[in-house]
Amino acid sequence: MYDSYRPHPLLAQVPLTVSPFINLPTSVTLPYTYKSVPSSLPPSVTVDLNSPDGKARYVVSPSGEHAAHPDDVLAACHSLEQHLNKTRSNAEQTLIAWKESIKQRELAEKRRLAPGWLDREEKLLQPSRGSISPDPQGDTHPSLLDSSSPEHGSSQLPTMVPHDNGEELDRAFGGLGLK
Repeated sequence: MYDSYRPHPLLAQVPLTVSPFINLPTSVTLPYTYKSVPSSLPPSVTVDLNSPDGKARYVVSPSGEHAAHPDDVLAACHSLEQHLNKTRSNAEQTLIAWKESIKQRELAEKRRLAPGWLDREEKLLQPSRGSISPDPQGDTHPSLLDSSSPEHGSSQLPTMVPHDNGEELDRAFGGLGLK
């Protein structure tokens, strides 16, 4: 066995140098307020004795009044998300029903103004021939729209005479004989 005061023979062969940059550790002076560590540990912070399910409520509100476990916070977030999704879907269904009711009202109004127009496939309106009404003298005058050629119906129609303003003045105030 080696003597504790004698260096090991291999270590004695290594030369030691003193460096001005290395400070050897010194003993620490303890403050007067130092208290030693208790021999028994305090109860765990992860076990809450007040909680019935045994979860530690270590997520604390800024005011310090409320505390919760992260699982409780996550469950509250999921229930809020489900509530918001349900509210959004109800709002979308209400909006769709509202737009559909507006469309039905407009369709009913269009059907009231033009019955049968929206119920058929063909959308071209064609006039139908009505009965030709006789004049008091018993003569029948067909409508302008019923004539097939422009020359045929134009012989029976009254012609329009252009207005002569000078002639109207002469009738109103009497003629000034220019001779």
